[in-house]
Amino acid sequence: MSPRNPPAADVSLTHPDRLYWPDEGVTKQALADYYAAVWPFMVPYVVNRPLALLRLPDGIKSQQRFFQKHAWKGMNPHIEEIADPQDADGEKLLRIADFNGLVALVQSAVLEIHPWGVTTDNWEKPDMITMDLDPGEDVAWSAVITAAIELKARLEARGLAAFVKTSGGKGLHVVTPLSPKAGWAEVKDFAHSLAESMSADAPEKYLATATKAKRGGHIYIDYLRNGRGNTAVAAYSTRARPGAPVSMPLDWPDLDEVSGPAAFTLGNVPHRLETRPKDPWGNFFDAAVPLE
Repeated sequence: MSPRNPPAADVSLTHPDRLYWPDEGVTKQALADYYAAVWPFMVPYVVNRPLALLRLPDGIKSQQRFFQKHAWKGMNPHIEEIADPQDADGEKLLRIADFNGLVALVQSAVLEIHPWGVTTDNWEKPDMITMDLDPGEDVAWSAVITAAIELKARLEARGLAAFVKTSGGKGLHVVTPLSPKAGWAEVKDFAHSLAESMSADAPEKYLATATKAKRGGHIYIDYLRNGRGNTAVAAYSTRARPGAPVSMPLDWPDLDEVSGPAAFTLGNVPHRLETRPKDPWGNFFDAAVPLE
């Protein structure tokens, strides 16, 4: 399937002209059309994963924002409920299984999708590590790129692959595919040690702890996305921010031409995918090895 042959959905949108990003003129229908265009690329990062969802019923200027991990009243049945094996009697978690599920999220005003780094086939064995490079206010974009390249080198030195995407927020995510073998504690410990080693080697540039007082001039290397139940924004997910930015997977050489973390938007990503010869993360899971 390509963006030229978008999937069809059985979910009908009510009020398809409702504005989710009013300043950009982006409607509910436009968000569904965007996800139809990127669906073939997005599937492995959102299907059959526990999800945390940011819902804004009246768009990004909503007074109401719901960070939703559990069902809500009137939820579409294409958004599935699933029990957490470690909390069988607790509130069920959420996942989607197909494009209908994604359109159901659009219908429910979900403007950000944040999956766990694990599939519901294998709850206790993560299949990715996400390192979030979060720059302080006065950090140059070029320094964030440099940090990502350094993280890549450290991961590759450990025999692991490294992929990069914009966060759609302020920074970059460096993401490593894993063969699901190590458990949550091992994966989080490894991510922590990676952040600590970068901070120890260049304390003037990097932080491994989220101390607000020290953030100025530093990049916080957020490894906490890798604990059980923690999440990171999905590849190709929109962000509930002005401009309708998207968390966009890239080839490493592309970083040289990226102007900033919000350079990719709901408006320009489908065209980019149509005109590029290949999916920048097309071999993501093929590159997975176990964390030893």
